[in-house]
Amino acid sequence: MTWGLRRSLPLLLLLLLLLCLAARPAARASQSCLGRQQLLAAVRQMQQLLKGQETRFAEGLRLMRSRLSALHAALTPAVSCPALQAPAGGRKFGTKYLVEHEVHFACNPGFELLGSSTRTCQANGSWSGQEPRCTEISACSSSPCQNGGTCVEGPSQQRCLCPPAWSGAACQHRTQTAPPPLSITADPAFSRKPRCAQVERTQQCRCEPGFHMSGTATASLCQDVDECEVYQAEGAPRLCAHACINLPGSYRCACPGGYSLLADGKSCEDIDECALSQDNCTQGTTCINTGGSFQCVRPECPQPGGNITYVKTSPFQCERNPCPMDSRSCHQAPKTISFHYLPLPSNLLTPTPLFRMATAAAPGRPGPDSLRFGIVGGNNRGHFVMQRSDRQTGELILVQSLKGPQTIQVDVDMSEYLDRTFQAKHLSKITVFVSAYEF
Repeated sequence: MTWGLRRSLPLLLLLLLLLCLAARPAARASQSCLGRQQLLAAVRQMQQLLKGQETRFAEGLRLMRSRLSALHAALTPAVSCPALQAPAGGRKFGTKYLVEHEVHFACNPGFELLGSSTRTCQANGSWSGQEPRCTEISACSSSPCQNGGTCVEGPSQQRCLCPPAWSGAACQHRTQTAPPPLSITADPAFSRKPRCAQVERTQQCRCEPGFHMSGTATASLCQDVDECEVYQAEGAPRLCAHACINLPGSYRCACPGGYSLLADGKSCEDIDECALSQDNCTQGTTCINTGGSFQCVRPECPQPGGNITYVKTSPFQCERNPCPMDSRSCHQAPKTISFHYLPLPSNLLTPTPLFRMATAAAPGRPGPDSLRFGIVGGNNRGHFVMQRSDRQTGELILVQSLKGPQTIQVDVDMSEYLDRTFQAKHLSKITVFVSAYEF
């Protein structure tokens, strides 16, 4: 007896037994050699055997498709597209030019992208979309001059023509034409008499560190040096990461609310209100630490629509309920939806990877042989690109600096394919909290 026949024998015997019992009248069935309980047990066993057979059959088909796909790939020459170059004034992300691979483009600060930010290698050996170009953004288009200043374009940069009462690169400083009534020099702590001594019949005077000599030789005075004002000039080294407070003969640095001053006396570090339980988030919400503050979040699953419903499996993830077999729209909907929150400082250097998506096959099941990543929603305005980093992973990359404070949403998805057949889609909804400061 062959192995296949031995495996099929219990199934055949059960089938014959059920047909025999079904042919008996209901009244006599209870009096037969097999009771009702034995009949139910036989039905359950047959259902389990059928389920096992169905699973093995599906696995066999999947394995056969995979082997046929590998054989087809080995016999078919690989189609590739021509190499692409980064546009002048921009950058290119992606080095593979085979079919279905993507290449992304972004412009350097001061330039804007015209054309396609993403191009895909097509089966006919050509690239989708339009050739990208980076054009220079007018420096005056962002209205950099404050307080009524006029922006003038120069050969390499713009400059601001300031009204009489204002000065600075952006007309941000009020010009002091005369000392204010309560000027700092009127405070006795900021001016003091010099220390004088007779040296060889000559009187020599000096000031303490942090003060400078002013006045005449007979009526000299030591006045405080305002280090904050001195180092505020453009190109000078920065004394403080945030605010500088002048003191008699010295200065001190201060940080904005939500930050603490580090031991170096000038750097600021964010206070994690969530870790220190200093938040006021209510029950059912989760505290997310941000630069200088915190946010209370409670992500919600999408509302039911047609045959598509979701259930929350963790505070930051929703999973789709099983779909009806004939519902294409349900199978095309995201299988999982996850929520992620990223705090960022203002004007972060680019390019910077922010987030990764990856796939993992279930034990005993073949994983997808192809993945597709993309940005599918949000209000990102071209600040991000989604790029494959390896065979099973995609990265969300920040390519244009973000100035805070602002909150940006970006939705990215990952589609899984097996033998070029769509399997499932996974959606990640990312919220980026950009602080007002660069630390």
